[in-house]
Amino acid sequence: MVGNNGVPFINGKLYDWADIVLVIAGVPVTGITGIEYKDDQDIVTKYGAGRYPVGYAKGRITATGKITLYQEEVEAIQRQSLTGRLQDIAPFDIIVNYLPDTGIVSTDKLRNVIFKNNGRGWKEGDTGQEVEIDLVMSHIEWNK
Repeated sequence: MVGNNGVPFINGKLYDWADIVLVIAGVPVTGITGIEYKDDQDIVTKYGAGRYPVGYAKGRITATGKITLYQEEVEAIQRQSLTGRLQDIAPFDIIVNYLPDTGIVSTDKLRNVIFKNNGRGWKEGDTGQEVEIDLVMSHIEWNK
């Protein structure tokens, strides 16, 4: 099959939201409406003779993310905390599985995750509540 730009499709199907299965601390989560995660690395250019860099050096890697869940899902997770605070739950892993119709599975692993915040916000006319929570983690294992 060939796409509109003349480039052949590799498998004809790209990821969509329905392909994502998220697991928090070993439990599949259905009340999720969004997830973002990334890692950044300090990369510094190094100079020697002349005006232009002669090389570069790599430093720390910092992983960050956020998740958006329905309030009911957040409350279910909160029940795992002895204090009722999300931030007091022991570190856990989040597994993000990409399961397209093609059967080619890709998995990212967010390691040693801690919830950074928790809050609510309602206004007139709302028919549901989505809660966005920042994540702190040690690292991401990409496509494992």
